[in-house]
Amino acid sequence: MYFENYDQAGGFERSGEDVFSKPVRAGKRTYFFDVKATKGNDYYLTITESKRRVDRDGRFAYDKHKIFLYKEDFEKFTQGLEEVIQFIKERCPVSESGGYKSELSDVDFDENLY
Repeated sequence: MYFENYDQAGGFERSGEDVFSKPVRAGKRTYFFDVKATKGNDYYLTITESKRRVDRDGRFAYDKHKIFLYKEDFEKFTQGLEEVIQFIKERCPVSESGGYKSELSDVDFDENLY
């Protein structure tokens, strides 16, 4: 159910039968939580981060990163995510604007390392 262009809802990506999708806009990024089904009707989750950028020719392109999460891993994944979120909340006080304060600048990971 992941849309290449969320604003125009252009085309679908196919890697399993689409069951349910929840897009979440968060600043410059959109996260897609997509439930898919295997041929055996077993569900799994894909989490996709999509960030719009402008190419040199002025056209929009999307950087995408995807995680496949299978139901046998849900519990451990949830526990790890909750622990990390709690760690961040305890160590980074909330600013007046509602976001978290951090001594780190806006980190931009170099995606060309692979």
